[in-house]
Amino acid sequence: MGENQSLFPLSLLTTRRQNAELFMRPLHIKDFERGYPTILSQLTELGQVSKELFEKRFKEWQSSDSTFIIVVEDTKSNKIAGAASLFVEKKLVHSGGKVGHIEDVVVDSSYRGLDLGKKLIFQLKHIAVQNDCYKVILSCNEKNISFYQKCGFQPKEQQMACYLPVKSKL
Repeated sequence: MGENQSLFPLSLLTTRRQNAELFMRPLHIKDFERGYPTILSQLTELGQVSKELFEKRFKEWQSSDSTFIIVVEDTKSNKIAGAASLFVEKKLVHSGGKVGHIEDVVVDSSYRGLDLGKKLIFQLKHIAVQNDCYKVILSCNEKNISFYQKCGFQPKEQQMACYLPVKSKL
């Protein structure tokens, strides 16, 4: 798989990701066909995501130095079995430090129980360290708190949201 078609270099991941059948790697431009949008729909409302929209977003993410999306590919079926994202925010506080934001952690229902979620989180934390993040944060449903605690996170403060009206995506 060409590095230029991957979101970021594979070398940013640790070698702990190796598995003959379930291969952890950066998001690839061809992952629309492998079911990346489909797996996201197991997490939240997906809306209308065309191949054109996916490729537009992919190119935007690829041109930034702050977006890292990892997928787990089932090499037998050529389908995405899991995914997670890390966005690195450049701050002024903490002497211009960086904060990693983990988003969209999802494992296909037929692959749950294989520790793929923990492995995805481990890789994102590894990337955050390489990007000099002083902390990594995430928001989660209350029922997922114990999972994230097992991954080294602890509850802190409260998360708030304000949903805004959105215009057309294209």
